[in-house]
Amino acid sequence: MGGFIFLVVVLAIVFIIAFKTIKIVRQSEVYIIERLGKFHKIADAGLTIIIPFFDHVRSVVSLKQQTMDIPPQGVITKDNVTITIDTVVFYKITDPAKAVYEIQSLKKGIEYLAITTIRDIVGKMDLDETFSSRDAINDKLRVILDEATDQWGCKIDRVEIKDITPPADIRDAMEKQMNAERNKRALILQAEGERQSAITLAEGKKEAAILEAEADKESKIRRATGEAEAIKKVAEAKAEEIHMVYDAMMKANPDDKLVQLKSLEALKEVANGDANKVFIPFDATSALGSLGAIKEVMKEEKKTSKKEKE
Repeated sequence: MGGFIFLVVVLAIVFIIAFKTIKIVRQSEVYIIERLGKFHKIADAGLTIIIPFFDHVRSVVSLKQQTMDIPPQGVITKDNVTITIDTVVFYKITDPAKAVYEIQSLKKGIEYLAITTIRDIVGKMDLDETFSSRDAINDKLRVILDEATDQWGCKIDRVEIKDITPPADIRDAMEKQMNAERNKRALILQAEGERQSAITLAEGKKEAAILEAEADKESKIRRATGEAEAIKKVAEAKAEEIHMVYDAMMKANPDDKLVQLKSLEALKEVANGDANKVFIPFDATSALGSLGAIKEVMKEEKKTSKKEKE
């Protein structure tokens, strides 16, 4: 019985020693191991053997990227407006020993540093600039925090501003301004549309007027051409008729009075035509002069006959 108890005690001691000696480190984690209160080594993922009662695990450090929500902070802008900024920080531990021994609490250090940096950056900006410069604020925060936390074995990968909340009265004023801007843009677009419509309508009327004028011009030209062609054909026909009469008279060997009478008949026919102007040949004017002389002789003969009767 006593031997069994001894065996159990020995097995318990061996089990405790084994538990204290053998450590299994998980992936993406490291153990900070101290020996007699002094930093000894960093145990990577896998099986690690330590000396019981001499070595112990000071801290388990995660190497994965971690996130930290910075509590919403009230910040005063350059134009004296108090806004609330909610921020999140993405960081990763690159030197576990520094993260454990160089600062008492890495998370608290990052949080306080982020708060003071946000207040410093936003305090130099106006309210409108703060809303429109989120990317610039994120970049400045990341650079400043990365430089400050490098001595703590930490790398800041990203800093994101989740929300910027202005006071209620400022928010109402901004909403009214946005509505006014939207209404202004709508009116501008409507006016531009009406202007474009008027321009298009005017251009259409102009094109229609030009086409109508061109058509009227073409119609008048064609009508004038037709009338000129008709006058030309009538004149040619009358000229042909005169030539025919003239040839017939020449063949008949007429005296001068007959020629003059026939010329007058031809001129009468020409004058009765559709042409606006009548061109009288030179010979016809001579004939008209002869007719005048004949008329005067006939008057003299009538006077003489009358006197003799008396």
